[in-house]
Amino acid sequence: MKFATKAIHAGQEPDPTTGAVMTPIYQTSTYWQKSPGDNKGYEYSRGTNPTRKALEDCLAALENAKYGLAFSSGMGATDAVLKLLQPGDEVITGNDLYGGSYRIFTKIFTKYGIKFHFLDLSKPENMLPYINDKTKLVWIETPTNPTMQVIDIEGVAKITKDKNLILTVDNTFASPYLQNPIDLGADIVMHSVTKYIGGHSDVVMGALVTNNEVLYKDLWFIYNACGATPGPQDAFLVLRGIKTLHLRMKAHCENGEKIAHYLKKHPKVDKIYWPGFEDHPNHDVAKKQMRGFGGMISITLKGADLEETFRISSNFKVFTLAESLGGVESLINHPATMTHGSIPKEEREKVGVTDNLLRLSVGVEDIDDLLEDLENALK
Repeated sequence: MKFATKAIHAGQEPDPTTGAVMTPIYQTSTYWQKSPGDNKGYEYSRGTNPTRKALEDCLAALENAKYGLAFSSGMGATDAVLKLLQPGDEVITGNDLYGGSYRIFTKIFTKYGIKFHFLDLSKPENMLPYINDKTKLVWIETPTNPTMQVIDIEGVAKITKDKNLILTVDNTFASPYLQNPIDLGADIVMHSVTKYIGGHSDVVMGALVTNNEVLYKDLWFIYNACGATPGPQDAFLVLRGIKTLHLRMKAHCENGEKIAHYLKKHPKVDKIYWPGFEDHPNHDVAKKQMRGFGGMISITLKGADLEETFRISSNFKVFTLAESLGGVESLINHPATMTHGSIPKEEREKVGVTDNLLRLSVGVEDIDDLLEDLENALK
């Protein structure tokens, strides 16, 4: 099936009891057993639930993978991957990361003896000097949050396969519609489902998908044992959101492109980060591994201090100043004090996350209204 058909049908058969076309919300914690251990495939909803299973099968299909797991948040999914490691193991990751990922790496898992290397991964070979017999995992985002760095997934995967390392790709910014890391050699794909996949800013959820049966079984054990699993109502809402993912992503891309070109010429914009520009670092890689450039854009304001940046970010009427991204509504975010506030100032500024940087999640509103809002806010 093509993507749009999978988004609407994958994992979602008519309910065998009633014929309901939409997957029912199985709001139950436990399940009847004919005799101990003789059940219909479900025992307790922390581990398995029919509504969640439909979502997991759909997510796997969208990423061209065999196995999917849904978590109660993106951080819950991230936590599960890191629990594959042992004390003394080492992880290679990027130097521009979502603040929550940086926080869980440095504030939680370093305490358990895991070592992290934060590197410029614009060239895959940059990781080679850091690989040793303790290296077990490579974790990348692409495009990155918030400076939109593009990392060559296939190039990284060639190295991780050669060195027998697990490659996990955070595919949140691209969504499965624009990019499929499994096809490029990734072992695990992580999503903050809260963002584009859910798409309506009404659910917090995460997901992992993989083709590797051993990894799936290990991750399922962690998923069930540690319990960061979502309820059926949230799974239902995400299944509903997925049905329009292809339509929404087309609109995000169209609006994002128009706004990126508008901002590039704006006199108050100093730098603009959007992988669709030919002068963007690794633009050719983005063209190769993505089917579009998305609706995420970051800008720095020319000559603006923190006070002026706050003034402008608070001056929007259509864009909403808020955390998160990927919903149908346009959002504006100040990473230095919001999504990336947990990263030390000197570390985030090394990669361009400065006090005058704003991140835009371009929604699917009328483009003329969005452009007018930008014009008025940037006065």
